Amino acid sequence: MSNLPTTLPAWLALLEARHAETVINMGLDRVLAVKERLQLAFTCPVIMVAGTNGKGSTCAMLESILLRAGYKVGLYIKPHFLDFNERARVNGELATDAQLVAAFNAVEAARGDTTLTYFEFTTLAIMGLLAGAGMDVVILEVGLGGRLDAVNVVDADVAIVTSIDIDHTDYLGDTREAIGFEKAGIFRAGKVAICSDPVPPQTLIDHAAAIGADLWLMGRDFNYSGDKQQWNYGGRSQRRNSLAYPSLRGANQILNACAALAALEALRIELPVGAQEVRTGLVTVELPGRFQVLPGRPTVILDVAHNPHAASALNQNLGNMGFHPYTFAVFGSMQDKDIDGVIAAMSEHVDHWCLATLPSPRSATASELAAKVQLVQEDKAERTINIFDDPAAAYANAVSRAGENDRIVVFGSFLTVAGVMAARKSSFH
Repeated sequence: MSNLPTTLPAWLALLEARHAETVINMGLDRVLAVKERLQLAFTCPVIMVAGTNGKGSTCAMLESILLRAGYKVGLYIKPHFLDFNERARVNGELATDAQLVAAFNAVEAARGDTTLTYFEFTTLAIMGLLAGAGMDVVILEVGLGGRLDAVNVVDADVAIVTSIDIDHTDYLGDTREAIGFEKAGIFRAGKVAICSDPVPPQTLIDHAAAIGADLWLMGRDFNYSGDKQQWNYGGRSQRRNSLAYPSLRGANQILNACAALAALEALRIELPVGAQEVRTGLVTVELPGRFQVLPGRPTVILDVAHNPHAASALNQNLGNMGFHPYTFAVFGSMQDKDIDGVIAAMSEHVDHWCLATLPSPRSATASELAAKVQLVQEDKAERTINIFDDPAAAYANAVSRAGENDRIVVFGSFLTVAGVMAARKSSFH
């Protein structure tokens, strides 16, 4: 054991090397076995959040409100943009390298000869770190699906499914009904299960009934009303009036805020939260890469929209922004996504495409993207399509061509947004 890495970068490199060989292995038996050996258990309420889109935003709102209310909050959120530490937040601060190295050492010691994927190993490590950090509440974001996700070896006190749309079809199935069933896998008997998708698949409703979960549905058990200035939440037994809109921009954020407030209503005995803390928490919440409008000109928007559902929300948000003569899109995508659907959803506002190949074997190449853009967008006279080897180069090209009243929207895979974030960071130093 003495030859284990002693730094976080070395640990991550080891895990990546080890798991280049490991296939995504469906099933939770291995993770459960290591969890038992770690004696991993939470002594505080756990909120688990799954969904195709909106889960990161919902987690961030819960964290922001609960921190404002004076609770010690642990958060596991994915993926990271620049530093792995972004995945583990202890009381609003990123976990330190030392905390993560200790957590990795603990999993390695408990693992024995059980193989774990990169994701399973790091999930157990971060959950172990949060379980031992003396938190009042822990918020866990689910990765793929729900039922077979490594996070699901923990029983949540409140489980939230934000939206159900088609993504990751290789693993989860290609209908909303199939995906809804996978997401509902985080529900537990006798515990509150919240779904903020306004049109929940029947499979999700049936699964909640079959296991005896207490299902709260948008529009039936909780809802919202409002005008341009403010909005109100109405739950089963709690109303919250004259709330400010969340600082995360976009029309869909109100559904995510409702899910967060429903979870707080469900936990109101264990974790009471006052009206002012809810208001302040919603107004101050921050989440990188979710319709994030950067200061300066031209306007730059970062958004990790990588499926048609998220892309049409991004397109709607762009339409609400006011006039910009030209819109430049920096776009890169993984091959397994519905790329045609994403491009179609965005084509209304994009004049100039700067397409990037991503640093991943699963990336679609920039030329593949260009061929798809050409099919969708043959009608725009002034449209241009350029291809680049990486997101930084695509972004540099957009910056060099955009006028100060234009806008640049960087979207697609997390790797697209992370590549541009890293390039911007290094150009400021």
